[in-house]
Amino acid sequence: MWPFKFFLIIHVVAGATGLVMFWVPVIGKKGAMNHRFWGKIFCWLMMVTASMAFSMGVCTLRDPVATHPHLLMEPVMTQAVFGWMMIYLALLTVSLAWHGLEVVRNKRDHRRNRSFFSVTLQIIVVILALNCGWQGIVIGQPLLLGMPIIGVASAATNLWFSFTDQPPAYAYLMEHVKALVGTGISVYTAFTAFGAVHLLPKAALSPITWSIPLVMGVAIILYHWIRIRASKRPSKLSSSSVIA
Repeated sequence: MWPFKFFLIIHVVAGATGLVMFWVPVIGKKGAMNHRFWGKIFCWLMMVTASMAFSMGVCTLRDPVATHPHLLMEPVMTQAVFGWMMIYLALLTVSLAWHGLEVVRNKRDHRRNRSFFSVTLQIIVVILALNCGWQGIVIGQPLLLGMPIIGVASAATNLWFSFTDQPPAYAYLMEHVKALVGTGISVYTAFTAFGAVHLLPKAALSPITWSIPLVMGVAIILYHWIRIRASKRPSKLSSSSVIA
């Protein structure tokens, strides 16, 4: 149990800190020093959080009863939800955080987004997402059947952007927003749902519990996408000046 508890402590501390930091770049002025600094802090905290979640998931697969003695679940369900699904969400979080940082780093050389590590990471997410769905079939848990959609959609859109030859000049900003807000969605979802196991056990596997961060996150993404598109459109005044 001690490795699991060690991973859990770091996971909670890094995750809780990162989820507070999430709002600094979201609310603050985009491109400013604070946005860049706290955005990087958030990303690395999320990677630490996800690494610990991955390790906890592996521990759960090895011994579901010892790692989760408080759960009134069959060991096979504990392995599926707190093992395989946690591992899947951990890799999804890492892939989103990595993609969000990379698209900005590579804004002047788009082809570097197709690095072996980046592409492999997205493929692994798809494999783990499909495995999560399979585990849902095995244990008869509908929630696990819906979870793969998020990972497959995330990896597909990330790869689509990376392999698009000449995306619009501002496309990397939209990818950056999608990926890093998606990172927040992933971790807020995990914290909300897995945390509910201790506070409100009956709500832990409720679709409503899992959907709240997703709905809020998608709204944030759409808001910033609209702002980015609007900022890149030529104003009517500029157009009339050109015509004149």
